[in-house]
Amino acid sequence: MESAVAKPSLPRVLGLWDIVSIVIGGVIGSGIFLVPKDMAAAVGGPLLIMAVWAVGGLLSFFGALSFGELGAAMPEAGGVYVYLREAYGSAVAFLFGWTLFLVIDSGAVATLTVAFSSKYLPHFVALSPAAQKIVSVAFILFLVAVNYVGVRAGANLQNLLTVIKLGGLVGICVVIFLFARGTTAHFVKGGAATLGGGFWSRFGIALVASLWAYKGWESATYSAGETKNPQRNLPLGILLGCLACIVLYVAAQLAYLYVIPASGIAQSDRIAAEAMNLAVGGAGASVISFIILFSIMGATNQNFICSPRVYFAMAKDKLFFPQIAAVHPKFLTPHVSIIAIGVWSIILSLSGTFEQLFTYVVFGQWIFFGLTVAAVIILRKKRPDLPRPYKTWGYPVTPVIFILAAFYIAVSALINQFWNAMAGLGIIVLGLPFYFIWKRRAQKSSP
Repeated sequence: MESAVAKPSLPRVLGLWDIVSIVIGGVIGSGIFLVPKDMAAAVGGPLLIMAVWAVGGLLSFFGALSFGELGAAMPEAGGVYVYLREAYGSAVAFLFGWTLFLVIDSGAVATLTVAFSSKYLPHFVALSPAAQKIVSVAFILFLVAVNYVGVRAGANLQNLLTVIKLGGLVGICVVIFLFARGTTAHFVKGGAATLGGGFWSRFGIALVASLWAYKGWESATYSAGETKNPQRNLPLGILLGCLACIVLYVAAQLAYLYVIPASGIAQSDRIAAEAMNLAVGGAGASVISFIILFSIMGATNQNFICSPRVYFAMAKDKLFFPQIAAVHPKFLTPHVSIIAIGVWSIILSLSGTFEQLFTYVVFGQWIFFGLTVAAVIILRKKRPDLPRPYKTWGYPVTPVIFILAAFYIAVSALINQFWNAMAGLGIIVLGLPFYFIWKRRAQKSSP
């Protein structure tokens, strides 16, 4: 009788710095260059702008504390999908993965790719609309190829891009403070703080903008199945990455305020370029565009490192196309899953429909975030047998605060963008028929 040949599995090759790099590279995309305008327009005063960054960073950190416990307790490929499955069952977990594939991560890739080819690369090379589409496709195919040949290759690229963007952001802050003719008075003056009626609504709008800029730290959990010593490296990497992003964002906002008052920031679509222009002249815009190109590539690459592991976990549970669960015999990557998200992202980027789709899922996305953090509380009751080498600091206060914030954001989206929220809910619910089809097939194929 022939011995059975063991199927290849995902190797644990990611270390602590890789997780930190995945977090930083995923969080720092284009948000710090775009959202200061929306925040300043919403709350007005510089102290309130800094308060929004602080609150957004604190909430993200509280979420990271809970995700760290879940990741250390269940260090499997799929991250959030696994936590939702264990806490609420396979239906909720499937709907998360379904939305992630259909819109959230594919929409993020499409958004970043089009920004790369149509907004920032043309600063250096003139591109026709057709050439921009070709660049978008080539950009995605390049990242698919890198991650196809090994998670180590994808992580090495991510580490390089993270070093470049970290150096770039720190350099921007240093150059502005050293060479621009600014004033620290802008840290407390220069914008009208609006504390009257509707303040909490405006603060909420600014907070949503800051949380969008902070988003991305949760994706590191998707690669838990490929992390060395995940009980230590996963929670520690997520927390260190979050802290680094908070410090960088606060420093960058202070640098902007040093040369441009809050009232000016509220009118600026390209605040970083304007701040650098005041510091070093016309070269500032080129420097910013150069840094943003690498920043966008790092944020996009994070999606290809992490997201395919969610679809891989779904397929292993027989709740997705079975081919998605394949592991490449030589490269030991979920290669079919990587190709699948790449192809769908290309379709979205070429169709131009991704921007509207992306606005639809803000509502559902924060529901899933809140449910995931709530899983910490649920699983402590439901699964006391789980090993917990790391436990959430400040439990149960920090998880509850994050859950309330997620609920607040979801309700705000429902009130302020009702039809978008309903469309997002429709996209999520659209996954239910597919869930039941795959669930039935899984039951038939199991003895």
